[in-house]
Amino acid sequence: MILPVVLAGGVGSRLWPMSRSQFPKQCLDIEGNGFSLLQNTVNRLDAVNASEITIVCNEDHRFLVADQLEDKQDQIANIILEPVGRNTAAAIAIAAWSIYEAQSDGVLLVLASDHSISDTEVFKEKVMLAYERAREGALVTFGIEPGYPETGYGYIKSSGLEEVSKVLEFVEKPDLQTAKSYLEDGSYLWNSGMFMFRADTFLEELKVFEPEMYKLSKEAFDGSSRDLGFLRLQESSFASIKSISVDYAVMERTKKAEVVRFPSIWNDIGSWTAMWDIKQSDENNNILTGDVVSHNTKNTLVHSENRLVATLGVEDLIIVDTQDALLIANRNNAQDIKKIVDVLESQDRPEISIHSEVHRPWGVYQTIGLGGRYQVKRITVKPGARLSTQMHHHRAEHWVVVKGTAIVRNGDQTNFVTENESTYIPVGEIHSLENPGKIPLELIEVQTGGYLGEDDIVRFDDLYGRSEKK
Repeated sequence: MILPVVLAGGVGSRLWPMSRSQFPKQCLDIEGNGFSLLQNTVNRLDAVNASEITIVCNEDHRFLVADQLEDKQDQIANIILEPVGRNTAAAIAIAAWSIYEAQSDGVLLVLASDHSISDTEVFKEKVMLAYERAREGALVTFGIEPGYPETGYGYIKSSGLEEVSKVLEFVEKPDLQTAKSYLEDGSYLWNSGMFMFRADTFLEELKVFEPEMYKLSKEAFDGSSRDLGFLRLQESSFASIKSISVDYAVMERTKKAEVVRFPSIWNDIGSWTAMWDIKQSDENNNILTGDVVSHNTKNTLVHSENRLVATLGVEDLIIVDTQDALLIANRNNAQDIKKIVDVLESQDRPEISIHSEVHRPWGVYQTIGLGGRYQVKRITVKPGARLSTQMHHHRAEHWVVVKGTAIVRNGDQTNFVTENESTYIPVGEIHSLENPGKIPLELIEVQTGGYLGEDDIVRFDDLYGRSEKK
């Protein structure tokens, strides 16, 4: 049986401003097919009849991930929450322990949640080939046959040109001239970050090469607890694990590494330029998404989420317009967008972490207006969901129901509020909001007051076990 492990803890900062730390690229519909990259990854596993899927994600993304995988909940064995990011070696070690406990020789298929693979049948064929080698004790990785001299990927040198061969070495990202020589050589493959191995084999090798990680990861797993269907790790042990990739920890050092050659149907969508590989461009090599009008424009990507964007007489640009941020970059500098994110982070700007549209376990809200002493939000509450019982020290709220029916607790009174009706929550009043219906509840919230931050919440109870201001 194939036991998939999907690593969903990344941020995807080079796809800013679409990708933010609180809503990362794996949860976005990047490919334009109506599903997020994470959903596409899990859907792809149907081809290999996989079940008992393990998801490893950031604790902050738990409700977002669970919401996106709601239709697959029967196939999800575990959603493991990382209290802090510790790179791929720690994440895979924890997943291996969770599988080892139930089936010591279970075969893990480790996938990143943010890859695009265009041919599911080829994916199945390569996975089944790797599965046979992994059952025999090999630590298998998948090497992508390079279509051009890429300098943004690490490489794997294989022992030959066969479908499966020994790994001779892992190579860091090369310069352009070296990448060209790799392409001509034929034995160098892009490092995909996908793996397949038995739980016991991986843990044995981890114990040899990283005994401290082996020990701490076991402690973190053994000390874990269940919380609303999530697996929470023992925090201090996990936080003590050094942050290194599985390549450095095991794959570069083991004698059991093998590589399966994988054709160029794969893309890790590492930057905006990857869109030219996964989307259809027009006759001028432009990729235009949203309300866009272009004239005399070439080799340019324009993504508009809300308003009209017009381009005239430009080329080699990346233009991404979201509700709260606009990016204009030279296409040749796409890999450097993280430098902008670093500047925003140093300034403690909220645009690096949250969108104007924010997802919560009960639904979603979007800021549609913001001034000195007011904020207007559009709020959608899922059927059967309820916001926590809370109060605010600094703001009052006025709710207008646009669609559906709400149960509103306002101080000592509890009332139904239906479409085209409203209610007012004074400063300091204890209140809650619930959707008792079978359709989403939509309302407009107008906040007024001297301080409108999300941390002005005193929470009294919460269905979702949250202690943070979310």
